[in-house]
Amino acid sequence: MTARPMRPRPSRHGAWGPHATKGVRPWRRAIGARTALAAGLIALCCGTAWAQSSAAGPSGATGATGPAVRLGQILDMARANDAQLAAARAAAAAGREKLPQAQAANLPNVNLTFNPRRNRDGSSTYAGTLPYNAHSAALSVNQALYRPANWAGTEQAALQVQLAEQQLQLAEQDLLLRVARGYFDVLQAQDELAAAVAQKDAMVQQLAQTKRSFEVGTVPVTDFNEAQGRHDLAIAQEIAARNEVASKQRVLERYIAAPLPALVRLVENANIAMIDMPTQGQLVADAPKTALQVIAAQTALAVAEMEIKRRGAGHFPTLDLVGALRNDKNLNYSQFGGSQTRQVSIGVELSVPIFQGGAVSSRVREALAERDRAQQELTNAARQATLDAQQAQLGVQSGSALTQALWQALISSETQLKSTQRGLQVGVRTQVDVLNAEQQLFVTRKDLAAARYKTLISTLQLKAAAGTLTETDLRVLDALLRD
Repeated sequence: MTARPMRPRPSRHGAWGPHATKGVRPWRRAIGARTALAAGLIALCCGTAWAQSSAAGPSGATGATGPAVRLGQILDMARANDAQLAAARAAAAAGREKLPQAQAANLPNVNLTFNPRRNRDGSSTYAGTLPYNAHSAALSVNQALYRPANWAGTEQAALQVQLAEQQLQLAEQDLLLRVARGYFDVLQAQDELAAAVAQKDAMVQQLAQTKRSFEVGTVPVTDFNEAQGRHDLAIAQEIAARNEVASKQRVLERYIAAPLPALVRLVENANIAMIDMPTQGQLVADAPKTALQVIAAQTALAVAEMEIKRRGAGHFPTLDLVGALRNDKNLNYSQFGGSQTRQVSIGVELSVPIFQGGAVSSRVREALAERDRAQQELTNAARQATLDAQQAQLGVQSGSALTQALWQALISSETQLKSTQRGLQVGVRTQVDVLNAEQQLFVTRKDLAAARYKTLISTLQLKAAAGTLTETDLRVLDALLRD
């Protein structure tokens, strides 16, 4: 018996196999067109950065050569090159000069003047002119004996120097936070890129498998369209992830003023619980008193109060010790052959202000208003420090809880994916179910990485809000990093 060729049958969803329809070749052309379009988008959007990132691997460290560096090394580079910190140092150096300037007002003031002149006189009693020389020299000394404004100014200058140092400490603390946040933002972006690359690779394999199944008629066209859509979305997400890595790297490069080297990564099972609950509560309670911005606001208030005292001293008399030595020499054409005089004087000079048009009183009222403003700024700084500490504590607590939950969710997602893949093999799950399971796994991995970095940053922010963040805290984090 001769076997008759079998008639092609539609699948259960009405899709015909490639041996029974002429629509297969258009599908193949569509697949090739989509693939070419995706490749073109990748090249267009990423350009050179795409090629460099691909050569560097999923970490996305473009242009990184040499050994990987740790957080502490990036901090050292930022200390030496960060323009914002350099500006704060210059401002502090300028602020330190206020004290010598104020102290100078209480020291003797010595001046020497010399005035040589050449004269030429004429008269109706004689013809022509007669030239002669005339010279004068004077030495004056002035020493303040009673000047309340100068004394208040000296005390105020000492407070201004203290304020300049505190503002420098704020800038240094801000650098610690900026460097740490920038470092972990790069790591997080690289983790998201690695997840996007892995997801794209899985989608590529899933699309190829779905395509083969579709060609033999075992899956409907809807499953193929679903796989194609997930594949295209994965490519777009990879492009976005690479751009995000480059963006975060540029931020950190601005701090170090150099191309960013490869970064040492966070250990997968690192213990990110850096401070316990009692310590967190104590930091929140201390924040409105020990935060650097609060301490600086307290000093600014003291400066404003001293300004009231300095301006109010305009109502008081002043007393100075004054002395002068003057020598005049006039070699004129008189019969005496010129003249020379010398004058020496010493005494005290009392100045009593009587009426200045109300200017002193107006300056005092202005200083009082400035003092009120400084008081409100202190109140606001204390409240802001409390809010920052509370929010950072919530970030630490929620980050720790979320990290633990996502670790368990990651295990569950991996188990679910394996179960779904086995279910597909025995016919109880579809390709869409597998795609959904893979998508859930990649999202969980990305969220887990973000939660770990958020917890570490929140820990540093909590210490900064309480004014206790130091360089040592960043050096400790180096122990959680691994090449």
